[in-house]
Amino acid sequence: MLEGPSFLVARDLPSACEQESKWIYNTYHVIELSKGKRRLEDAEENGTTKSSKPLDPVEKENSISSQQNKSVNQGSEGDHAVSSSLIGQIGRDLSISCLIRCSRADYGSIASLNRDFRSLICSGDLYRLRRLMGITEHWVYFSCSLLEWEAFDPFHRRWMHLPRMTSNECFMCSDKESLAVGTELLVFGKEIESLVTYKYSILTNSWSPGMKTNTPRCLFGSASLGEIAIVAGGCDSQGNIQSSAELYNSETGTWVILPSMNKARKLCSGVFMDRKFYVVGGIGVGNSDMLTSAEVYDLTTRTWHEIPDMFPTLNRGVEDNNMPATSKAPPLLAVVKNELYAAYYARKEVLKYDKKRNLWNTVGKLPEQASSMNGWGLAFRSCGDQLIVIGGPRSFHGGFIEINSWEPDDGPPRWNLLARKHSGSFVYNCAVMGC
Repeated sequence: MLEGPSFLVARDLPSACEQESKWIYNTYHVIELSKGKRRLEDAEENGTTKSSKPLDPVEKENSISSQQNKSVNQGSEGDHAVSSSLIGQIGRDLSISCLIRCSRADYGSIASLNRDFRSLICSGDLYRLRRLMGITEHWVYFSCSLLEWEAFDPFHRRWMHLPRMTSNECFMCSDKESLAVGTELLVFGKEIESLVTYKYSILTNSWSPGMKTNTPRCLFGSASLGEIAIVAGGCDSQGNIQSSAELYNSETGTWVILPSMNKARKLCSGVFMDRKFYVVGGIGVGNSDMLTSAEVYDLTTRTWHEIPDMFPTLNRGVEDNNMPATSKAPPLLAVVKNELYAAYYARKEVLKYDKKRNLWNTVGKLPEQASSMNGWGLAFRSCGDQLIVIGGPRSFHGGFIEINSWEPDDGPPRWNLLARKHSGSFVYNCAVMGC
């Protein structure tokens, strides 16, 4: 996370990521030794988790060496050339090997050491290498105010403010969708005459116009997997419900058109499970009721297939039988360890999907303070190996939000309160970035 003119100075380096404490502690002392040697160059200038599928050791070593060499070659060009030896005492390769094991919360402090460290951090190369190594930290990004976003680091339990978005009043008041992919946070909304996208980059700590989708849309289902994301369904600026889908690559900043779904749907939800993209629920064409089917996209075969009755008509209590489906939030879904969970907000329950039987089973309760308005204002997300629930009660005098986590196991949920703060509104948008 970068803040201020360029960077966020997070905290003292030795306290980063206990799981890699030896690496980080040694890195810290080496960096301290390098300060006296390198800091004068800039005098005039102004917790980890491993992926479930690590690369083969030989393939991983070749990939990392290739990426490191690429970083050296790219860094030799331009005004901010990256030195061939970041930490002189141990050499460039070992320097990078240490840095990719540091917490991303420390990258702001490391970048402030000198020009070479700053160039490396801002290039994004460390995040690419972390992805190859299967090193990922998940931060939660959410908005409780129309143009303001916050980030929360659940490992260190730290809050961070993002720069305020710059947009017109039409975008500020429009319905918005959010999606975190790679090192970017994408926010989709509507300006006066068109649907637009804004992009926040953790590399520059700034907002900028994002690349528009080939088919402008809102109220769609979406999910990300590493550096890619897929959006599907939704409706255009005229309200026409879509069946089209697109894939976004955050490394190239491009959208690619995918085959269309079998059914058009809006107000649907998307997740990745078993490396396949699922679009669940939503509202179809010519039918005001919620769809109970889902569709699955296979990235390998580039085909969709439908799963009938995958998502039952949840959240329909006696009190809201006459409530239109459009007034309800899309399905609140999250995937942890390739298992699908849903928040049954009407009963404040957590359900787990049985893939073999195509059934949902109740596993326990949501956190006590997880209130919502027909599902709106409640965030239910996966965050690494944990489920995260963000929400809280509202009143005329304000309210507060809580962030609760639970690592699913064979028993009922045992929620752990990570943080709590006052908030004048509920959660408008939420996304989890893993990098």
